[in-house]
Amino acid sequence: MPGSAILDSDVLTFPPVELALDDELAAQVRAVPLVRDAARLAAWTGTRPVADDHTLRPGDAAQVVHDLGLKADRLRLLWIVAVNGRLIEITPEGARPGPGVRDTMEFWDGVVMDVLDRTDEQGLTGSAVVDEHLTEILATMYSVREGMAVPLLTTGILQAHEVGCEAGLQELRRLRLALPAELAAAMELLAYCGLIESAGADSVRLTPIGVWAVRRDLLREGHDAPSLSEIEGLALLTAGELIDALIAGKASASAASLWLERRAPEEAARDLIKIAATGNAAQRGTAGTILEELGPEAAPAVREALDEPLMWRYAAAWLGVRDFDAPALGEADGAWVAVDTLAALLYLGAPAKGGDLDVLGDDLLSLVPIMGAADHPDALAVLELLGKNHPDVVVAKAARKAAMKTRSR
Repeated sequence: MPGSAILDSDVLTFPPVELALDDELAAQVRAVPLVRDAARLAAWTGTRPVADDHTLRPGDAAQVVHDLGLKADRLRLLWIVAVNGRLIEITPEGARPGPGVRDTMEFWDGVVMDVLDRTDEQGLTGSAVVDEHLTEILATMYSVREGMAVPLLTTGILQAHEVGCEAGLQELRRLRLALPAELAAAMELLAYCGLIESAGADSVRLTPIGVWAVRRDLLREGHDAPSLSEIEGLALLTAGELIDALIAGKASASAASLWLERRAPEEAARDLIKIAATGNAAQRGTAGTILEELGPEAAPAVREALDEPLMWRYAAAWLGVRDFDAPALGEADGAWVAVDTLAALLYLGAPAKGGDLDVLGDDLLSLVPIMGAADHPDALAVLELLGKNHPDVVVAKAARKAAMKTRSR
């Protein structure tokens, strides 16, 4: 199906979450042990000179650990949270009380960023491997809200480390022995930081404020991590309204998934096909991407689309991939689909860049010469687009040549 250029495959999609009310979340933030200890540290510090690196001098650091019963290895993180959270202010004369917290949830967002930043600096958990994969661990827990067994998390980290970091056998053997204890200590620290809680039977899950914070971080990274309230209304849209919202960037892939869940597969497929068969290439591409989520229950509706001039090729491909009887597609059909896929870029409202035109990869050069002969209303416009903007000079030259032949006809 067309549409890979419409819904960005580099963006990860996470299931919608139900967020607690802001007042409830703020109360939980204030009860986090890390936050309470940062406030206690600020009160203890008061006004006093600091070391050259703007931290407590060694004698004061030892004294506050003793006086407040803190763990010495957490003092650096507590100091960072207190200073960045404006509980403590650093001046040329030393430390003094800061203006304090004005917006609790923005303060909490900063606390979590300070925590996660420690994995890139001097270390957070005491385990280099856990630090390296911490954002993946939190994202996985975000996806599995009911909780995850710690041994399962251990296995996942080992697999990620083996694949992503190309760890050797000796390193993996050492990790299998050391990681369970390292991960247990890391879970204890994350609980102290307010991010996770016990889910019973050696399982852990994100706290409500942990869900809030991880979602914030995912959104900052450009991922699709909606709240349930954001997409509930989108599930009520018509197929046409949903497709237009997706194209305009007002809806996400998770909204499309929820939209499908609220409808019978055949009904959803017919509604999508109706828009795809009468709309432009961008609408067709987006509808096709949603259709790919449907299983064999939608086959009767997709089979009916074999009679639609602008949809039959996609219907044939959809059916064939799922081992249903379907018409065979030839080289000319491949060229038509290539034109349609690239034509979607013409309707998105933003100029297509060089990278956008690489959606067909190495197949494009062989298809360009026959694109002009494709019975597609946008064939000439697509060839002109490739001729002007494709980063490969060979492809661009071939497109200009094909466009000239198409005009002459």
